[in-house]
Amino acid sequence: MPLHPDLEAFLELAALGDQKRRAMSAMTPAEARAVYDAATQALDGPGSEVDTEELSIPARDGHQLAARLYRGSAPAPLPVLLYFHGGGYVVGGLDSHDSLCRDLAQEAGCAVLAIDYRLAPEHKFPTAFLDAEDALAWLRANASSLGLDPARIAVGGDSAGGTLATALCIAARNAGTPQPLLQLLLYPCTSAHQDSASHQRYASGFLLEQQTLQWMFGHYLRQPADRADWRFAPLEAPDLAGLAPAVILLAEFDPLVDEGHAYARRLQAAGVAAEAVTWPGVVHDFGRLGNVVDETARMRTHIATALARAFQRN
Repeated sequence: MPLHPDLEAFLELAALGDQKRRAMSAMTPAEARAVYDAATQALDGPGSEVDTEELSIPARDGHQLAARLYRGSAPAPLPVLLYFHGGGYVVGGLDSHDSLCRDLAQEAGCAVLAIDYRLAPEHKFPTAFLDAEDALAWLRANASSLGLDPARIAVGGDSAGGTLATALCIAARNAGTPQPLLQLLLYPCTSAHQDSASHQRYASGFLLEQQTLQWMFGHYLRQPADRADWRFAPLEAPDLAGLAPAVILLAEFDPLVDEGHAYARRLQAAGVAAEAVTWPGVVHDFGRLGNVVDETARMRTHIATALARAFQRN
């Protein structure tokens, strides 16, 4: 399928804008965060009206992680999706993915707990993963007091957040702790090296630039050897058996599409129920482009249905 016409027009406008400003890879992290957050207001709608609560979650080193709990309109105790935002470990936060989380909570009839894990380069690998691990442990311990069901927990995220979500499943399997009911992975980063055919095909001009991706990973990783760690690149895990069922949603015109399919195949080969769907005509991060393309709303409904189905099965 060709690129969606609304996205094609958007990318043409973005290219014109790029001629007037520096690329993200030429910015400082602080500058990139400001640009990314400001763009969210133009790119995405407000999302569904749901109850929200600001929370603070202690990390293992004493740092307090900000978190936001969204409650869909369903009877308590609510099942809950633990959600990690994308942004290459350098940009993004609670507000950049607020609309997505609101819609998932409302449409799936669940709670969504979004985590503001620490960003690079101030906090290098594996800080984001450790924060995610601490958030899951905290959720399990505190779910009941929040009116949530500790027996119905899913994990999810987009892009780098999807990496964190599936890495949590690998870590839980290794530690012998319960698996989530579902891992919901939106165009996740799974490969140690960005050298697939799709990375070459969509290296520039499709929203996620190859230079930007390497700039992000350069800020996050401590050393080249970190690329071989499955907490950064889940495809490097020697064994993927015993993980939670996965719903993997990919974008057709995304540098990450090949590694997303490769990860789905690895999961399936290991006996994990993994459904991979390539959404036609769209680009990376289209889950936050509600004001740009109507496919964003359709995708949110699709994954909310998958979430609701997983929660009902338990």
